[in-house]
Amino acid sequence: MRVGGAADGLGVHGRHGEARGPRERMLTRLEVRGFKNLLDLMVEFGPFTCIAGENGTGKSNVFDAIQFLSLLADRSMLEAAQEVRGTHGELHGDARDLFWNGYADGEHRMSFAAEMIVPSEVEDDFGRIAEPTSTFLRYELVLGYQPPQGGERGGRLTLRSEDLSQIRPRVAPHHLRFPHSAKEFRNSVVTGRRSTAPYISTSFDEGDAVVRIHPDGGRRGQPRPAPASRAPQTMLSTINRSDDPTILAARREMQSWRRLALEPSALRTSDRYTDPSDLQPDGLHLPRSLDRIARERYPHDVARVYSRVAGRLSDLSGLHVRTLHVEADDKRELLTIKLHEIGGMELPARSLSEGTLRFLALCVLLEDPQVRGLLCMEEPENGIHPANLNAMVELVRELAVDPYEPPGEGNPFRQVLINTHSPGIVSLVKEEDLLFADTAVVPTAEGPARGLRLRPLADTWRAGGAGRGYSTMADILPYLTTPPQARLTLEGSRS
Repeated sequence: MRVGGAADGLGVHGRHGEARGPRERMLTRLEVRGFKNLLDLMVEFGPFTCIAGENGTGKSNVFDAIQFLSLLADRSMLEAAQEVRGTHGELHGDARDLFWNGYADGEHRMSFAAEMIVPSEVEDDFGRIAEPTSTFLRYELVLGYQPPQGGERGGRLTLRSEDLSQIRPRVAPHHLRFPHSAKEFRNSVVTGRRSTAPYISTSFDEGDAVVRIHPDGGRRGQPRPAPASRAPQTMLSTINRSDDPTILAARREMQSWRRLALEPSALRTSDRYTDPSDLQPDGLHLPRSLDRIARERYPHDVARVYSRVAGRLSDLSGLHVRTLHVEADDKRELLTIKLHEIGGMELPARSLSEGTLRFLALCVLLEDPQVRGLLCMEEPENGIHPANLNAMVELVRELAVDPYEPPGEGNPFRQVLINTHSPGIVSLVKEEDLLFADTAVVPTAEGPARGLRLRPLADTWRAGGAGRGYSTMADILPYLTTPPQARLTLEGSRS
């Protein structure tokens, strides 16, 4: 499933337009202004990032912004707006619910910028493979709001500007600031053989925005203009052919962003033989997925994958797993995961606790080399016993790519982003991977307003740069544990 859909799985099986060759991809930077309480947000991402803060700060809005961009790469602006949580935490049909102060009078505008590593091969909607001329890109998008006109019953989002450009390899070190190997990692995923000309650009003709698609790779031909004022969707979302491979690669990257929301009811469900073989973001098709992974990776020794998953489950306190397997019922054509305890008892997966089921699903994802790209997880500690938090953090961290090794079959290019309000999780995460979420007063055109702030820990790679506040671990843990009414101003932090 994409971040906002329900039909597609986490892997590439069954997805259209996805090449089976190299699939290097990563969201490295996100900038958001005017979306919910993201008034002036800039955040850099590495392979693994943990956003920690109390409930109500708006840290889930970062996931919502990522989801919204992903939906905009695939659907109309109206459809994308209807599938993202509104400011009150529910799906909402009014696009104003996505703007900060969207129901106030005056002009409404929200802007996004995303820097991303995209696949070095891409497949279009007709099965043709193409290579983008650049794999490190910056995408910028500005949306506005138009009130109802004529017979319309609701307002709509409007496209104000849209741009896509290359980040050249020689400046990549300034954009990829997380610790990594230049030789083994960066040089293998960042390529570019194009001038500074954009792939998508916006100009203004008598105040009206005109978005242009430029020929890829220096090919001859004139840019293709389109008026933006009445466009029902972004220009990037209309590209489905290999004629524009770099734009298509950016679109595929954004389409691939996932938001995991593992549900116990889905995880407990047995699968039919004909069900999809990719794990869904809610956990559906877990047996079918594990069966496919075991058969694909080791056709003559499927027990190897089962043994590794069982070994991981044994890290959980109170669970005594000896082996597990996927049981095939040929009469009913059903697949069910069965666990065998050391004491001899056999348990179906549906008998496991909610936390153990979620842990099992992540173990299966870890074994699937087809699962690539960005995975967003909210509060992975839900249902996990405190004694098992360390095992959960280690598992989630191991899902992410190792930036000191070349991405490949043994080092899948996965990126993991989690949020949490658990002091236990915070104490176990490496300081360099942590961002602290709180709110701060931000100046806006309408006056000061309170928006989400994400601060790194001092002396970590994210802490450099002018105007970037930072925190210390001593600041964060008391803030997460002290009752709100007793909370004091953070000491030792800079804003």
